[in-house]
Amino acid sequence: MFLGEKLLEWLLLAFGSAMCIGNLTALLNPPKKQDEQHLRKAPFWRSFIYIIVGLVVAVWSLAGLIG
Repeated sequence: MFLGEKLLEWLLLAFGSAMCIGNLTALLNPPKKQDEQHLRKAPFWRSFIYIIVGLVVAVWSLAGLIG
């Protein structure tokens, strides 16, 4: 198979981790430049849900890689 047998698990691990870490960073480190075009801080509940979804996807794909 092209790029290995467990390509989907590796891709899900990468995307889930990026989704989790990216939204966590947006919550903890708001932008320093404030203007009318950008939000002052990331929406908490949307970011929290994306963190949970990314974490679940990353853990699930890691379990698929290990098992």
